[in-house]
Amino acid sequence: MPYSQSLLDELNLLSQFSLESTQSGIKVHNTAATEMIEAAQRLHDKGLITQDDGGYLTPLGRDALEHSEALLLILTTESRQPI
Repeated sequence: MPYSQSLLDELNLLSQFSLESTQSGIKVHNTAATEMIEAAQRLHDKGLITQDDGGYLTPLGRDALEHSEALLLILTTESRQPI
């Protein structure tokens, strides 16, 4: 399944959160790009963030961010041995 633009927007917004602290959240202002406002709403609807305009990561959101960061690391690492 290819990544749709809306999923990429959600991943990009999710990447704005920090895994360093559970007390670190974000706020998506009403002046933000429409796609980011909509991505925040979708992440909230999916139970990944606490507010429809950001807030904090939920436990599921934290898991999703950890996995997305791991995938990004794998995909951006230059040298890999062939399988």
